[in-house]
Amino acid sequence: MIERNAVTPEDEPREARHGGKAQEPDSGPGAGTGRHDGRGETEEERADRRWQELLQEIRVAQTGVQILLGFLLTVVFTPLFHDLERTDRMIYLVTVVLGSLATGALIGPVSFHRIVSGRRVKPQAVVWASRLTFTGILLLLATLTAALFLILRVATHDPYVPWLVSGILAWYLVCWFALPLWVRTHYADGS
Repeated sequence: MIERNAVTPEDEPREARHGGKAQEPDSGPGAGTGRHDGRGETEEERADRRWQELLQEIRVAQTGVQILLGFLLTVVFTPLFHDLERTDRMIYLVTVVLGSLATGALIGPVSFHRIVSGRRVKPQAVVWASRLTFTGILLLLATLTAALFLILRVATHDPYVPWLVSGILAWYLVCWFALPLWVRTHYADGS
């Protein structure tokens, strides 16, 4: 467990991280792309670090959404699928479409990087890839909710299913959004 006041490698001065003297921030008007931020990184170094962090996040989300979509795509070939009510088939179709959209959004940053690589637009590419990733996470949330709703409807036929799914959706929202936003507002240094 990391203590609240513990120093992480990102928090250390640049010279401690890189074993040398820190570069002085560019000053004056026209400092341009060599600007340094509060971590002692240039804009390019920050973009490189953020890109690596984003890739790690995408790997986790991509794997989950691809496995989920793979299972969803096989359902249509099972005997039980043909016995589903019309409403359940519509929920299934919506779930598959949401899963496909989530997969596209979460794989998009990789394609984005390939297409713009070497064009000196990494800071902008990171911003757009981050937006695609966040969109993919929202679509994954919708896919999981719809899939859970469908499975519980088919498995139980009980009227409490929407309430149960709503509770699980609320849990996802707390874990994925509310808690990180709470930490961000309570522990951010304001920069």
